[in-house]
Amino acid sequence: MSDAESETEPVVKKPAVVKNRPVVRRPDVDTLFSINADGSRNVIHPADVEGRFQNRKHMLWYLLIGIYLALPWLKIGGRPAFLIDIQARHFYLFGQTFNAQDFWFSFFFVTALGFTLFVVAALFGRVWCGYACPQTVFLEGVFRRIERLIEGNAQARAKMDKAPLKAKFWRRGLKVGIFFLISAFIAHSFVGYFMPVDVLVEAVTSSPGKHPTAFIFVTVATLVMFVNFTWFREQVCIVICPYGRLQAALYDEDTVLVGYDQKRGEPKGPAAVEGIGDCVDCYRCVSVCPTGIDIRNGTQLECVGCANCIDACDEVMGKLGRDKGLVRYDSQRGFETGKRRFIRGRVFLYAVLMLLGLAMFSLALTRRRPFDALLRRVGSRPFVIENSRVHNLFDLHVVNKRPGKRTFTITVLGPDGADTVVAATEFELESLKGRHVPVHVYVPRAEFKVGLRSNLKIICKDKDGDLERTATAPLFGPSK
Repeated sequence: MSDAESETEPVVKKPAVVKNRPVVRRPDVDTLFSINADGSRNVIHPADVEGRFQNRKHMLWYLLIGIYLALPWLKIGGRPAFLIDIQARHFYLFGQTFNAQDFWFSFFFVTALGFTLFVVAALFGRVWCGYACPQTVFLEGVFRRIERLIEGNAQARAKMDKAPLKAKFWRRGLKVGIFFLISAFIAHSFVGYFMPVDVLVEAVTSSPGKHPTAFIFVTVATLVMFVNFTWFREQVCIVICPYGRLQAALYDEDTVLVGYDQKRGEPKGPAAVEGIGDCVDCYRCVSVCPTGIDIRNGTQLECVGCANCIDACDEVMGKLGRDKGLVRYDSQRGFETGKRRFIRGRVFLYAVLMLLGLAMFSLALTRRRPFDALLRRVGSRPFVIENSRVHNLFDLHVVNKRPGKRTFTITVLGPDGADTVVAATEFELESLKGRHVPVHVYVPRAEFKVGLRSNLKIICKDKDGDLERTATAPLFGPSK
């Protein structure tokens, strides 16, 4: 190296190595901070943080938890507001009743819901994960808050992890016991979406053998939730959940994400030093992160968009008398140029597909039949000749899809010369109940003609609602 080059080469001072001081590991973009180098678990204890986004999240979380717990108990018109009764194959949705034949509606509903998430993700990234995902709502809104009350702040919890069992037995035992009870409560509430709450209460207060399926499901669900919220925690978002990996296909340079303004923040250094950026490298944004990342390293898969780092950084900037927003919600284009686009090609496409799914779902609901009247042939043989008569046997299946009891009348318009016997011409059906009505058609063999095959017609009428359905079926018999 020449003398001129040595004069212009910057001098970089290496940090002094202090003996017997453990090396503090910091998050990076190449490894998971929640996993140690030897494969063991690095437990993350996010520090407490307060701010405007925390207040908004807490209000939303309590609202969502309240809806989750109350919805199975609400009734509209004497029916559950929301119930998917798998055993009875009945479904109730805010005053509407459905049965298994209406399951095809779910295709358009799920399609609309899926593209709604696409629109939200393309516009605002993982805002769903940070604000409304059940994993986040229950973990951050319930379990971690209880953990802080029992074990203290992040430093106290980390210290307790290393303490002997005798020193932490009562606190950890109390926490684990409460976590198990809450997990059981959440699991029972979840079953209320698939079992009427009166039946659920009976199942809870009776022996497990009376409702074995529900008992097994609740037991498994309780254990899964308990392990998840007690130990697995952020690994669900990082390792299991596919939604985070889907974001890579949905993000673009205009997607609003939690990010760090490098132009303003770099180079990092103490606040008293002149010529450095606004970031004082206080590590506060990292200490409050529930997934253990450093947002200053850029957009990462582990970021759930919870805005903890935004509130933490704003708090530090406020104390230093500097402008807030060093860490903020913004797009890549916004951080680089100060401008962002809201409407763009992919968002427009996702929105069109979302609206198309909603339109098809709404159209299907409006064309939904208030009752079904299905006519099908019974038996392995298409017809039987009895006493010189051609006998065709049918089954008319009538299902009432409307709320409340309905009266139905059956009118048979058969071929001329046929003798028709119907088991019941008038009957009542409760909501989502059905009845099978045998229909016998006798045609003299001498008068039977092949042309009679499509002459059978049955009209089923809802006497209370003045609605009717027509069911037809061919008549079979000898060709000669």
